[in-house]
Amino acid sequence: MSRSPAEMKRQPLCVVGPSDSGKTTFLESLIDHLSTVGQVGTIKSIHHDIEPDTPGKDTYRHRQAGAETVVGVTPSLSFQISTNGKADTEDEADILEAIVSDLKTNGYQFILIEGFHASSYPKFILSDGGEADLTAYDVSPPVVGRTTRQEVDSEAIASAIIDGTLFQ
Repeated sequence: MSRSPAEMKRQPLCVVGPSDSGKTTFLESLIDHLSTVGQVGTIKSIHHDIEPDTPGKDTYRHRQAGAETVVGVTPSLSFQISTNGKADTEDEADILEAIVSDLKTNGYQFILIEGFHASSYPKFILSDGGEADLTAYDVSPPVVGRTTRQEVDSEAIASAIIDGTLFQ
């Protein structure tokens, strides 16, 4: 099956900005719009260790016994926990690239990333303040847009993602 010109222009999009700038709320809105036309996968950069599993439960015990990856399947959800994180690589871009590649291989049409401001993927900068706040935030190019959470138009941005024009 061939891809449309718009699909060929689409790229993963990083949403970056300071804490409490509205990134997650903005992503929720983008996901709501994008999921009406295709599968959406998201990736979240977390700066501190968390325990996503329940200590003492079977999947947790599998990991504690030495499994590098554990996949849990419930009646309504599935999840994967792997022992490799950002600290296990010299360049966090390597792990991000591997995850993006897996999502693409699994057929996701839209990949949204919260964080990873140093990656090579296009970035949309979201701020909670004025213009000074937007220009002070240091990110690696390319930057495809920047706005404040008060002014963001998630429907228009979702449309630009769908038709590929955000990435031109």
